[in-house]
Amino acid sequence: MARTAHIVRETSESHIDLELNLDGTGQTDIDTSVPFYNHMMTALGKHSLIDLKIHAHGDTDIDVHHTVEDTAIVFGEALKQALGDKRGIRRFADATVPLDEALAKAVVDISGRPYCVCSGEPEGYEYCMMGGHFTGSLVRHVMESIAFHAGICLHMQVLAGRDPHHIAEAEFKALARALRFAIEPDPRIEGLIPSTKGAL
Repeated sequence: MARTAHIVRETSESHIDLELNLDGTGQTDIDTSVPFYNHMMTALGKHSLIDLKIHAHGDTDIDVHHTVEDTAIVFGEALKQALGDKRGIRRFADATVPLDEALAKAVVDISGRPYCVCSGEPEGYEYCMMGGHFTGSLVRHVMESIAFHAGICLHMQVLAGRDPHHIAEAEFKALARALRFAIEPDPRIEGLIPSTKGAL
C-alpha cells in the first residue's frame, strides 16, 4: 500500500497544498513564499528521502509566521496520514548531524503521542533573522507543530553552534535523518505494529 498523502489547508491567513511520499528518493518541489524556509524544507525532504511537494502562500506582508506554521501543521498531518497504522516501521531513531561548527541531535519516536523538547539553542538565537524573514524562534515552532500534528515524540538538541543558519540547517537535517530511519520498514517485524500495546 502506498504511503502517500495530499492535504490542502485553506484559512484566511494561508493556503497550503502539500503532497508527500514516504517511500520516495527525496525529490522536492518547494515554494512556501519564504526563501529560507524553502531551503530548510528542501533539506528535510532530501535527507529524509521523503518526496515532498509544497506550494504555499499567505499573509507574508504581515509576517511569515502564519505561512511557516501552517506549512508545518500540514506536513505533520500528512506524515501521520501516510504512516497509517504504522505497521512494520522501525518506530525509534536518532541522528546527529554536523554543519561546520554546528551540531544537532534529533531523537524521534513514532508513538502516536505528541511531545516535543528542544534544548541547547544558544542565547539570543530566537531573535536572529535568517534570509531576511525567518527568525530563530520559528525553528522550534516548526518542530513543535510537526510533532504535535504528526503525533510523534521529538527531542531536538543543539550540541554546538555559532552561526544561526548553520544551527537551523543542522536541526532540520537531523530531524530528516531521524525520520528517515524511524519511518523505514523493518523487515524483521513485517506487518506487525512495534508496540506492546498492539497500537500506535
